[in-house]
Amino acid sequence: MYACSRRKFLARTLAATAACSAARPSARSVAQAAERHEVNFAFGLVTYQWAKDWDLKTLIENCEQTRVLGVELRTTHAHHVEPSLSAAERREVRDRFADSPVTLVGLGSNERFDATDRATLRRAIETSKQFVRLSHDVGGTGVKVKPNSFHKGIPHERTIAQIARSLNELGDFGAGFGQQIRLEVHGQCAPLPIIKQIMDAADHPNVAICWNSNPQDLQGDGLEANFRLVCNRFGQTCHIHDLSRKDTYPYGNLLRLLIGIDYNGWVMLEEGKRPADPVTALRRQRELFATLVTQAAAK
Repeated sequence: MYACSRRKFLARTLAATAACSAARPSARSVAQAAERHEVNFAFGLVTYQWAKDWDLKTLIENCEQTRVLGVELRTTHAHHVEPSLSAAERREVRDRFADSPVTLVGLGSNERFDATDRATLRRAIETSKQFVRLSHDVGGTGVKVKPNSFHKGIPHERTIAQIARSLNELGDFGAGFGQQIRLEVHGQCAPLPIIKQIMDAADHPNVAICWNSNPQDLQGDGLEANFRLVCNRFGQTCHIHDLSRKDTYPYGNLLRLLIGIDYNGWVMLEEGKRPADPVTALRRQRELFATLVTQAAAK
């Protein structure tokens, strides 16, 4: 976890810029340094849409081929890494990743904790615990969950408190398995002031934020102010979307902010619009990422 006071934020940003400027041989070599993870974060893939039809063997091969060496496996997709796997099948998944250069960063569940029905809420919590056990068994380090919505007639404060209690329970459970609980900034809870309220109440140290590069990040006082609200609770995953669509989100500024707090984790592509050739597109996204990191580090 990283403290993110304005003084520390500015100091780290200046230090990162100075260090990069002092030894800047060429854009190519800096991009190569980014690919060697010298900025402490690396480019990865969430298997949402682009990789949803790849079985596990194909997924690992395509990631190795494109040098995208970290994955978050989303539930319901063709790689079939689900809580229903037997002990032997879980060992096989773990061994496949162990025998490859690709890191299994974690699992992306679709569980959320806003339900008005108590039985539905309990089912979401217990299913999340199944994903925690699964992630531990297959070699992951955490599980992504969602907040997610507000409901008519229910005060927002009550829903926020319910989400936070659920996260604290899961954070404590996950700690026993070495699994981080990663709250994706998602749904009607996506505005960062709301996420901050949730995280202020979800104070278990094993509960973290998965930044999701949403339009809401730019609301209010803007990206930097919203980033500072929650960056002290960032976890090991940060989601981005199609980097070729420069008009949709200031990814260069986001990467500069991540460098400024010395973010140590994975910046992972999660894109809904599926290209005709996902392998070629994924390689291009990795190249764009390296270029953006180079530019962000040089500012």
